[in-house]
Amino acid sequence: MLNVIRDINPEGSDRSDTADSASRGPDIADAEAVPIRPAVSVLMLRDGDEGIEVFVQHRVSTMDFAAGVVVFPGGRVDPVDATTAPTIAVPDPQVHTSAWSDSTIAEDAEGWRVLLATAVREVEEETGAVLDPAGLKPWANWVTPLGRPKRFDTYFYTIAAPELAAAQHQTTEAHTSEWRSVTGILAEEGAGRLKLMRPTFVLLRELSEFSTVAEAITADRIIDPVRPEFPSNRGS
Repeated sequence: MLNVIRDINPEGSDRSDTADSASRGPDIADAEAVPIRPAVSVLMLRDGDEGIEVFVQHRVSTMDFAAGVVVFPGGRVDPVDATTAPTIAVPDPQVHTSAWSDSTIAEDAEGWRVLLATAVREVEEETGAVLDPAGLKPWANWVTPLGRPKRFDTYFYTIAAPELAAAQHQTTEAHTSEWRSVTGILAEEGAGRLKLMRPTFVLLRELSEFSTVAEAITADRIIDPVRPEFPSNRGS
């Protein structure tokens, strides 16, 4: 079984915490008042000359949350997703119910269908690509730390998407989108030329352990929800 990577350096701090310090938005005093909204993010994958490639979007610097960072397509759950959820069909629902069994979404028996409906809708809205929900594999669950101006309970999926080469950003939230090797993104982040939020960094590090998309998609995986509770005055 593959567990979620905890990227800890010898000093005991999370290496990936440096990735989003400049783009996460200001901390706020009344942290408990910020609602935690369910959201979905999709890692669209294909094999490339330099290993696994992932489709990413470069967010504009004027956004009030995650400005100027590299992200995967996705967004928050909307009421319409509960309406379309009953139409979602997958070969083995237990794959999803088991994956999210320790997550908040498990409180709703059909919550996993709502997440898949959100994933399909958001990816089409943001990239023009139409996903088959049967190909979406649960990958990780991260909750935005306490003290941030916006908080999300985000469910990450992977999907093999070699046929979606023409995917392109469709909204003004991103100024550029591209297919790029996982190792290339991590190298650019390490050199200070790209900004990644903490979950993005960690998930890319996990994917870098695989040589092909098939290896990643078929890997057994235990998903432990990540709920970091940083103090509101934590510095960068």
